[in-house]
Amino acid sequence: MPKTDMTLDRITDLLARAKKAGADDADAVYVEGTSLSVSQRLGKMEKLERSEGADLGLRVLIGKQQAVVSSSDTSESALKELVERAVAMAKNAPEDPFCGIADPSELAETFDVEALELCEPGEVSQEKLIAWATACEEAARSVEGITNSEGADAGWGTHQITLAATNGFANSYAGSGSHISVSVLAGTGTGMERDYDYDSAVFSTDLRDPVDIGLKAAEKTLKRLNPRKVKSTQVPVIYDPRVSASLVGHLARAINGSGIARGTSFLLDAMGKEIFAPGINIIDNPHRKRGLRSKPFDAEGVANEKRHLIENGVLKTWIMDLRSARQLGLKSTGNASRGAGSLPGPSTTNLYMEPGTISPADMIKDIKQGLYITEMIGSSVNGVTGDYSRGASGFWIENGELAYPVSEITVAGNLKDMFKTAVPANDLTFKYGTNAPTIRIDGMTLAGQ
Repeated sequence: MPKTDMTLDRITDLLARAKKAGADDADAVYVEGTSLSVSQRLGKMEKLERSEGADLGLRVLIGKQQAVVSSSDTSESALKELVERAVAMAKNAPEDPFCGIADPSELAETFDVEALELCEPGEVSQEKLIAWATACEEAARSVEGITNSEGADAGWGTHQITLAATNGFANSYAGSGSHISVSVLAGTGTGMERDYDYDSAVFSTDLRDPVDIGLKAAEKTLKRLNPRKVKSTQVPVIYDPRVSASLVGHLARAINGSGIARGTSFLLDAMGKEIFAPGINIIDNPHRKRGLRSKPFDAEGVANEKRHLIENGVLKTWIMDLRSARQLGLKSTGNASRGAGSLPGPSTTNLYMEPGTISPADMIKDIKQGLYITEMIGSSVNGVTGDYSRGASGFWIENGELAYPVSEITVAGNLKDMFKTAVPANDLTFKYGTNAPTIRIDGMTLAGQ
């Protein structure tokens, strides 16, 4: 962590200064972090970087007017200017009838940061990161048929977030994360194909073996050689876990409280309705142990908890911060997030679709013709209508088996229909902030040749 004198006491003193300068309420978020990253290509080091930084954000509220000012300078003179600027900006800001900090009754009072295991003790050394990147790329390049490399990366970082407000909330927590990735190529000229593999974790000890990551990247790349095109048709589509999480992400955006309050979602009238098949559960869990987006409280100090967004196929709640909740006449779900220089807004944490009972192999075996998607390119998703159209590549399914690679395909449908027919496999793993198992959706339209 960067060395700083911005203690919790000093942050609460800043809030007192803001009130003295004319603010009715105020909150402050202080984020400090350290990161170390390496990258290499074809066995040669291309980057070795270490960065340390800190940002302080102050929000002041005067009646129903508010303003946010941020600074990386925490000297006394800078803090004085920060308060003056924030108060002056708030006085000239338009009124927002829904702004405001949390009521004391909404604040997180009891939480166990240590139980969440958000931060790995100590640092991951640059020597270890270099060894990871080297082993990963060497393993990938050692596979026969791999002709070139886009490089391997490894990184580690840690951060501490401190939040305080004039409602009495004042707490902090620390987090860490490590990652390894590699991308390689096979073939030559216009027949060249690329693919990658990647892993990330809060604790570096939970990362997959770098050699395994490299070998998997090579294997995926070789399988993509000599792709074919397919004719436009309507078939079942299987989403690999690498891309299936995007479907859950589309749901999250559609039930975001800000969009619902604006009336810009195709699920505007879906609360309490069955929008997935019975048995489908989608959960947001900020308290998942060693979760990539876990946190003991949200960015407004509001208590958060594991929540079913979809329970047995039924939409149970919107994703809300305080402002969107007030607009909708509801209570915050504890899903506020913010940066030092921005206002809070609703966002998910560890979001995932629970696994089903069928294996991916069994999910495929009854498909006479279909598409198995491993990569998606671009996005055209209409948040108001749910219309969905994305570029895709992967493998053609024939008689229950992956037959050959395919590319330059557009997959289209409507998310309402897609959600209704989505069937999850039993292979859920937690690799990203948003995760899903393999997902099958029948009746998708493919645009090809």
